[in-house]
Amino acid sequence: MIQRHVLSLLLLSAVPVSAWSTPLLPSATAPEEVPDKRPEVEALCDQMKAHVGKGGAEDQDAVAVVDKLLQEYKDSGPKDRASIVTALGKNFEAKRRENSEGVRDNRIFRASAVALGQMGSDATKTLTKWIGHKEHKKDIPVQSDLIHALGKTKDKAAVPELIGLLENKDAPLVGAAANALGEFYEAELDVRKKGFEGMLKVLMSAKGAKDSNINDTIARDRYDTIASPIITSLTRLSGHDERDPDEWQRWWNKNKGKNWDEDK
Repeated sequence: MIQRHVLSLLLLSAVPVSAWSTPLLPSATAPEEVPDKRPEVEALCDQMKAHVGKGGAEDQDAVAVVDKLLQEYKDSGPKDRASIVTALGKNFEAKRRENSEGVRDNRIFRASAVALGQMGSDATKTLTKWIGHKEHKKDIPVQSDLIHALGKTKDKAAVPELIGLLENKDAPLVGAAANALGEFYEAELDVRKKGFEGMLKVLMSAKGAKDSNINDTIARDRYDTIASPIITSLTRLSGHDERDPDEWQRWWNKNKGKNWDEDK
């Protein structure tokens, strides 16, 4: 169960994104009489909007309301869930100025991304909208959180988007996409194989670029950044463990047409 104030603690104590909780997916057996269109949800959405509208002066208060909305989400009906997702998505429309060092206060964006990641397929379109968006494209931590959150939804409709992100020019975002694809370790085999193949292709390409010119520090740095998250997610999706990219390629060539789940 997600602990109260987990969003604030995540941002203030730099808890790794890999420690995020399981999405708060609506229960398939939830009774139809779940309270919906509740005034308290509307009030919280309005309260958050008011805080966010203060230009950053009340973002700490806004983050606290994001936390409350996350708690409300799991007990909400479909209309309230949609309202919460919409309200969180609106937060990304806020403007935050950069300081003299070119850094902006991105707490509300990061908190909103983390929360949306706990809302399953309800949040997929909203997250996808803001990944790579011109207003946030330069903010690598926000982009990373959005990508991780997309994986946390465990919505297989997000897999093509995540595979495409493996080609991102920013290596940290490639790593984020790889980690996100690893969240699909319980998905159908065909979904896992698509993610696996996409990651292996990028890994081998990066390795080839690194090996072809030992003096290319850019290629080496990119490989060093993306190799570990990709290899970790290859293991999660396949149930097989290798450390050497070449061994992974040989394993894929031999097993891509097989049922990886037979021996589980």
